[in-house]
Amino acid sequence: MNPVVLIAEELAPAAIEVLAHDFDVRHVDGTDRPALLSALAEADAVIVRSATQIDAEAVAAAPRLKVVARAGVGLDNVEVPAATARGVMVVNAPTSNIVSAAEQAVALLLAVARNTAAASAALKAGEWKRSKYTGVELQGKTVGVVGLGRIGVLFAQRIAAFGTRLIAYDPYIQPARAAQLGVRLVGLEELLREADFISIHLPKTPETVGLIGEKELAIVKPGVRIVNAARGGLVDEQALADAIAEGRVAGAGVDVYAKEPCTSSPLFAFDNVVATPHLGASTAEAQDKAGLAVAKSVKLALQGEFVPDAVNVQAGGVVAEDVRPLLPLAEKLGRAFTAVAGGIAASVTVEVRGQVVEHDVSVLKLAATKGLFSSVVEEQVTYVNAPHLAAERGVEVALDTQTETVDHPLLVTVRGALPDGRTVSVSGTVTQAGARDVIKLTEVDGFDVEIGAEGILVFLRYVDRPGVVGTVGTLLGEAGVNIAAMQVARREAGGETLMTLTVDQALGADLLTSAAESIGAVAASAADLRDE
Repeated sequence: MNPVVLIAEELAPAAIEVLAHDFDVRHVDGTDRPALLSALAEADAVIVRSATQIDAEAVAAAPRLKVVARAGVGLDNVEVPAATARGVMVVNAPTSNIVSAAEQAVALLLAVARNTAAASAALKAGEWKRSKYTGVELQGKTVGVVGLGRIGVLFAQRIAAFGTRLIAYDPYIQPARAAQLGVRLVGLEELLREADFISIHLPKTPETVGLIGEKELAIVKPGVRIVNAARGGLVDEQALADAIAEGRVAGAGVDVYAKEPCTSSPLFAFDNVVATPHLGASTAEAQDKAGLAVAKSVKLALQGEFVPDAVNVQAGGVVAEDVRPLLPLAEKLGRAFTAVAGGIAASVTVEVRGQVVEHDVSVLKLAATKGLFSSVVEEQVTYVNAPHLAAERGVEVALDTQTETVDHPLLVTVRGALPDGRTVSVSGTVTQAGARDVIKLTEVDGFDVEIGAEGILVFLRYVDRPGVVGTVGTLLGEAGVNIAAMQVARREAGGETLMTLTVDQALGADLLTSAAESIGAVAASAADLRDE
């Protein structure tokens, strides 16, 4: 049965097409709460926009849920902590509407500068009053950008084309980066005093709510025009209305409000206020981009792959192409380590060797952690909850990187200390077989091996002597278990030996014990390294 993807709000046809081939796509009205909760019972993923609430109750109603996708930027309607606690990935489309949002801010600024909305309304009412709606030019004016994030940068680049002088307030950007953009960084107070136009591009956080209030509006340059197309509540609406009424602020463009939907605001009383109903992302292009982005993320998540846009994964961000093939390697090494160790380690280090460490490889620690716990906890282990599982069990997972290698140009090792003081390690690499990546184990607990890390691996440790290979082969053959590959590694003749087998069927505990007893093995374990 294919995984079920539940679509709770309208989604672009192209996005549905991405999912239709591999998944059972179902639809529900996300605003119909009983219908939503009922449909979630069989859902592996749910895609929403802004009207559907995915809270703790909704997450609890979906025992199979692996991913919640918001086709947009904000996550106000998704209870991320509740999803995280259940190991459910939450993804959004952080760049889908940035162009549309930047263009909306430009549109509002121009409309306010030229009194476009009021003049249009007057003309349609039968009034021809050109002098009443005289505006101002942007050329030569100072535009203050509050927040130089992705949207703020796009806005600045576009508004610079009008021959403006750009200043910005953003305590989290380096002056050199601002200079590259042709923007001079200043403090917030200096920006308020100097700017002829102010456009706000900040996220909504406890620190930014009410950032522009009565105190700030008291020191603005007389005749300033203010635009907020970012988040409601960043500008105190009543304080802004008072400043407009007093003539200190010449006009405003507002697309967002402290409480939405908003059909009543003190700002609506002024002709020199252009007010729109949160249209920043309301373009056909932005909607299509958002739908396609989350559809691709859902597909990756349900296929067990890393999702760069996951907001509740500790190692989020774009994974370099050279690093991506190492994700399944690191996870398989984590699984193999737990099998060889016979339990959970007290501490683990993920070692990465080779030129690949020139990229950010922190995601490999996360993948290895996911593998460490996949076979030892009852709950589903994901990129989301793996770090929490480690923390709950007091397992410290570290990352160690070096460019130098010895035997392989690329090597990943999972090395850990067990509670009894023993140290266990498992290493592997990725090689090319035509166009296919092949994952191999290269070392298991100090023994050099060269065997594929696919399928079900069995590890038997014993004292070297004649006849062991035949004994194991006969025992497994009689049990109907086919051996796909076998390798024997020993430190010296007659000494400690490791037999590694790849078999086609899982070995039950009784069969594994029988195999170990038949050869007098000092240790026996199995690792299921099949792709989920």
